[in-house]
Amino acid sequence: MTHRMAIIGLGIMGRRMLENALQHPAFEVSGVWDPSTDSVAKTRQTLPAAPVAESAQAAMAGADVVYLSCPPGPRKAYALQAAAAGQGVFMEKPLGTDNAQSRDLLAQLSQARLPGVVNFTQAASRGFAELQRAIDTDETGELLGIDIVVNYPAWPRAWQKDADWLRLRHEGGYTREVISHFLFLAGRFLGPLTLQHASPRYPQDPTLCELDMLARLTTADGRPVTVMATTGGQQPDRQEVTVRGSRMNHQFREFYQLWRSDGGPWQEALDWSTEDPRTSALQRQLTEADLWLKGQPHKLATAEEALAVQELVEVMLVC
Repeated sequence: MTHRMAIIGLGIMGRRMLENALQHPAFEVSGVWDPSTDSVAKTRQTLPAAPVAESAQAAMAGADVVYLSCPPGPRKAYALQAAAAGQGVFMEKPLGTDNAQSRDLLAQLSQARLPGVVNFTQAASRGFAELQRAIDTDETGELLGIDIVVNYPAWPRAWQKDADWLRLRHEGGYTREVISHFLFLAGRFLGPLTLQHASPRYPQDPTLCELDMLARLTTADGRPVTVMATTGGQQPDRQEVTVRGSRMNHQFREFYQLWRSDGGPWQEALDWSTEDPRTSALQRQLTEADLWLKGQPHKLATAEEALAVQELVEVMLVC
C-alpha cells in the first residue's frame, strides 16, 4: 500500500523530492504546488507527469503526507493545516527562523496524529550508518569532538540562485541552510550542544545574510564542536565535517562522501561507484518516511531535534 504525498514548494529541493518520490515504491505523488510560475514550468519540463494543482489546498487534499519545501515563513501555516487534517508533516529545514513561533509549532504538532519530522538529508544516509557502525564497534575509540569547515566563493551557490530568499538575512544564509545540517550531525552523535561563542560577519547591506561564521559549541561534558565558515575568493565549494576519535577520525565531504584516517592518509570509507550519493540519501530518507508513516521506529530527524538546531543557529546569527 502506497502513501499519497503532496509537495508544497517546487524549488530545487522540492523537485528533487518529487523525482525521488515518483521512483520510490512506498509513495505516489498526489499533488504538487508552488506560487512561482517559473518553478512550475521547470517542474513540468523535467517531470511532465507531475500532478500540478491550482492551489496549495488542492495539492494537499487527500494526501497522507505533506512535504513542505517552501521557505520558512509560510511553512508553519501549511504544517498546521496538514496536521489538522490528520496528515503526516514532513518539513524541510530549518524548522523556522523565529524561535517562539517554532516552539509553538512543535507544541501543536506534538498533539497531532503523527509527530512531525524534518528533512536533514544525512539522517538515513550510508555515511551516518557507517559512522554509527564504527562507533558501535569501537573503531573510532572515544569521540573527542567535531570540526566543521565550510568555504563558498559566493552564496547562494550558482544552482541555488532561483531561490532569491537564500541571500537575505531574514530567512536565508548558509548557517541556516548548510551548517544546520552539520549541527544536526553533531547533536546526533555527540548529544545536546551549548553555544559558547559565535562571531558572524555581515555585509554593509543590512538586508543580506552573513559572509562568515566562526563559532564554538560544547557538549555537557565539554567536548568541542568548532565552526569555521567563509565566503569569497576563488575555489571549489568546500564542506567538510571531521568527527575526531581517539583511534580513528571520520570526515564527511560534500555531505555524503565519507573518509577515514587512523593517522595515515585519508581513505574512502564508502564506495559510490554503483550509485549516486544524493539519490541514495533521498531514497533512504523516503524509506524511513515510510516507517514513520506506519508508526514504526525511524531515523528521520524529529521536530525536537530540528528545534534544538534552530535555536543554536538563531543565536549564532545575532552574536
